Amino acid sequence: MENNLETDYIQRCLKLVEIRFDRGANSEWSSYDFEKLSDAIQEATGVVLSVTTLKRLWGKLSYTNTPAITTLNTLAQYAGYEDWGMFRRKLAAGNATPVTTISAEQQTNGIAGSPGINNTSNKQDELLTGSQPAGALTSGEDSSLAITASLAEVPGTRPASGAKEVSGRTMHRPRRWPYWALGLLSLAIILYVTLLSNGRSKQASADPTAYQFSSNKTVLAGVPNSVIFKYDARAAGEDSVFISQSWDVSRKFAVPKDRREYSSIYYLPGYFRAKLIVGKQIVKEHDLMISSNGWLAVIEQDKVPVYFKQKEFLKGHTAEVDKATMEAYNISLQPVIPGLRFYNVQDMGGLRTDNFSFETAVKSNFNQGSAACQRIQILILCKDDVFVIPLCAKGCVGDLSLYAGGKSLQSKDTDLSKFGRDMSQWVQLKIEAKDKHIRILVDGEEATAFAGDYQPSDIVGVQYRFEGPGAVKDTRFAKGDKVITL
Repeated sequence: MENNLETDYIQRCLKLVEIRFDRGANSEWSSYDFEKLSDAIQEATGVVLSVTTLKRLWGKLSYTNTPAITTLNTLAQYAGYEDWGMFRRKLAAGNATPVTTISAEQQTNGIAGSPGINNTSNKQDELLTGSQPAGALTSGEDSSLAITASLAEVPGTRPASGAKEVSGRTMHRPRRWPYWALGLLSLAIILYVTLLSNGRSKQASADPTAYQFSSNKTVLAGVPNSVIFKYDARAAGEDSVFISQSWDVSRKFAVPKDRREYSSIYYLPGYFRAKLIVGKQIVKEHDLMISSNGWLAVIEQDKVPVYFKQKEFLKGHTAEVDKATMEAYNISLQPVIPGLRFYNVQDMGGLRTDNFSFETAVKSNFNQGSAACQRIQILILCKDDVFVIPLCAKGCVGDLSLYAGGKSLQSKDTDLSKFGRDMSQWVQLKIEAKDKHIRILVDGEEATAFAGDYQPSDIVGVQYRFEGPGAVKDTRFAKGDKVITL
């Protein structure tokens, strides 16, 4: 799932996390560093982000989906904000001040796990506003200062040879440059200008029209799907050239600037925005739809997921992967619960998020071990946005996050108790959006309603996230008399 409006926000939030974590460049982080980051985030927020999740966020493991809203909320809280929605709003408004309050003692000694965090405020402001603190050296300035003093003013020193004292002061005879020295100086100046001119000629062009970037899929629909990127980056000069598959530019891969083609594999469907990057600048980008070719069921894992055949999980309008199906693939359900994902990504004929309705039914009859909460997330995938609706067992509603219509709702300060249900039975979910007013019903009962704050975007499909076995049925979108049954 591509979320173009979120890209810059996510990258800046990750940078703020790095500043607080204070363990140097993330390119040097080991598994131990990610374990310590997970501990630090848990200590600060009370939420556990696994080492695998953190590695995916920082591009150490292959992953092209947008992070879950729960993950984004936790990162924003660790960075010093109330939640992800507040971080986005403050960033959009140009307010770069985190809500975290630092005591005088902490300003002196640094917050636990964040040494000298008082010294990072300028870095945070730079990341959030793009400005530079007053007095900061600009690129190319020398950071060291030469401090000189006359030897005559330093006690215990003698005048240099060729100098004489007059009335207590040291007077120097004027030095005359020999002709050969003047000649060498002239030659050095000519050489410097020549090298400078050559260096400038090799600088990357900042004009996007100097580059070409396009792509072709090897199959029309379905995954895995190889994409052949065609590019022309000869104007890159001495800068490195990269291609990014999706919103997350930290997972870019280097490509030879003297070549014209590069292949990459998309293992999951979605709507992506591929990017051609020169140095640190995005010079070209284009949209790329990877459809699911109907219903797709996978088990999420590092790099390549486990794909189920449609005949194994699809029966009419019901998609279900049960315990027996997972065990047939040697997928263990304990102690780590496998992440089951259902996708249906396709062209929705211009259906947009400002006026639509969505209906579906879900069920999770697996509640053993650490799957006691039977958590489910239903995602409506869009070109420039995403709706994330949570459901869970009634006893677990104290830790829910909902994102829809540009707003983030948290169970810690919003009553989301109606999203708690008996998940071993079919639960009906309905979402209505009319003139950007959002209304969500669970089993026919209004669970929440609010005015959205977002730009309408084209809908491209759905994704369901289960902890262990799960089932989906009767999924459809509607707008007026138009009904799209998935």
